[in-house]
Amino acid sequence: MSEIQPTGITANRKEARLYIDWSDGERSAFPFDLLRNACPCAQCRGGHENMRPEPDANMFVIPLMSTTACKLKSVEAVGNYAINIEWEDGHKYGIYDWHYLRALHEEIKVREGNK
Repeated sequence: MSEIQPTGITANRKEARLYIDWSDGERSAFPFDLLRNACPCAQCRGGHENMRPEPDANMFVIPLMSTTACKLKSVEAVGNYAINIEWEDGHKYGIYDWHYLRALHEEIKVREGNK
């Protein structure tokens, strides 16, 4: 079985959501502030030793300090395995790979009760 891949990615700034359509028919709707809280970079995770392939559950409760921190500036492809998001406050170090984004999608479904 091949790995699940995105078939389309759309950033909607008006809704403050990043939409990902997946090859298995699932659709993710990531709020920008959640993506920023979930930033997988070493700086946001508190060092390389805290980096994991799955999102940290604490991201659902971490408050953001700046409104520009969760305003999307740009999204760029990183090879064929990830995206990099740049935020209006200048932060641009997180590489969100497909595995990480899909794990985040599944965590959102569980938290919303859509198992």
